[in-house]
Amino acid sequence: MVYAGTPAFAVPALEALIDAGYRVAAVYTQPDRPAGRGRRLRASPVKTLALEHGLVVEQPESLRDPAAQARLAGHAPDAMVVAAYGLILPAAVLGIPTHGCLNIHASLLPRWRGAAPIQRAIEAGDKRSGVCLMEMAAGLDTGPVVACRSTPISAEDTASTLHDRLADMGAELLVDSFDDWLSGRISASDQPEAGVTYADKITTEECRVDWHEAADALARRVRAFDPWPVMRCHRDHAPFKIWAARSLPGFATTGVPGEILAVSDEGIDVQTGDGVLRLLRVQVPGGRAQAVADFLRGHTMHVGEILL
Repeated sequence: MVYAGTPAFAVPALEALIDAGYRVAAVYTQPDRPAGRGRRLRASPVKTLALEHGLVVEQPESLRDPAAQARLAGHAPDAMVVAAYGLILPAAVLGIPTHGCLNIHASLLPRWRGAAPIQRAIEAGDKRSGVCLMEMAAGLDTGPVVACRSTPISAEDTASTLHDRLADMGAELLVDSFDDWLSGRISASDQPEAGVTYADKITTEECRVDWHEAADALARRVRAFDPWPVMRCHRDHAPFKIWAARSLPGFATTGVPGEILAVSDEGIDVQTGDGVLRLLRVQVPGGRAQAVADFLRGHTMHVGEILL
């Protein structure tokens, strides 16, 4: 088999395959990218793990290149397992592995097909999420589903915590199901047409707080955009990042959206279009993310101040 993945989400599944004794003929991952202040080339988390285990690493810029396809075929894979690879697999590639390509997708399909299922599930207020093993087809996450496993989304879950939980769940589900799928003991089922939603890619433009929105919606977006791109507004013409917050619905207030209503070690209460948003962990330029109680030891905020 060959494995294709790039970010941290794809690490547990590769590690689980290695630990279970599967022979991984090659690991496909995106080319090294500039990262950090020095913009030096950095290997992906999947490449780092693969090299630690002495596995062959392939990093084509594209799998549309006939030469890259021929090299993949040269590995003679019986299957290709894909997890957050980040490159499109054209039809010619999908047909190379004997049993096809199996994708680990971080949602309960057909809900949240697409690029950002974890963030969109939290943002939408979904009560549950999960992982599905899906046979890859030409459409966007439209292939038949082999197996799924679900988990509740708690009121404290962020994209970071849910990401890590789903990555581990995906690894467990893969190892539990892989042999049965290869042997045909379990078969894939077509996704239902009802309930299809799409998880658009997250953009930095979405992280700007609109204080006219409801506190509940803003609190969900704060959780959905942790650890990236992080919700933010402006204070004194400088970015003011909001890492954690919770809504306080039902407060009878007369403030205008963005107005600070109360300041204490418990949080900074801000008027929204519907309800109050209590900021719990914040960050200013040049500083680190801090709980409000720690932040207020070095910064002063006033009731009546307007966050933009």
